[in-house]
Amino acid sequence: MTIAQRIDRDLMEALKAREAERLGALRMAKTALKLRETEVPGTLADEDALRVLTTLIKQRRDSAEQFRAAGREDLAQKEEREAKVIQEYLPGAASPEEMARAVEEAVAETGATTPRDMGAVMKAARARLQGQTVDGKALSDLVKARLAR
Repeated sequence: MTIAQRIDRDLMEALKAREAERLGALRMAKTALKLRETEVPGTLADEDALRVLTTLIKQRRDSAEQFRAAGREDLAQKEEREAKVIQEYLPGAASPEEMARAVEEAVAETGATTPRDMGAVMKAARARLQGQTVDGKALSDLVKARLAR
């Protein structure tokens, strides 16, 4: 079952169970996936769906941060709950140890020595962590720290 099919199934369950907040988050995800499907020829692959969902989660977290800065804790918490619903459809997150190991292997593979090589190291590290959810900012921070030595 594809990610889009799982979301459709869960959307129907949330509708029947009258879970308004979950329903809203799933509708948002389904709409984003449908929009992406119109942009890409053929059916939407799970890889594309994962990218779309990752973008949605990042948007929710950014919105929560902005709401907190404006003193709207209630809206920030709503955004975080929506992100949590969407997170259920992503594969398991890479642990900090796995990310550190991937960075070390990527540095060795690319022969990177300066911060100018950051792009190549990021690309190689992401390739090693493929199939897992990766916090891009945390990975970037690890690469910066490693190349600054």
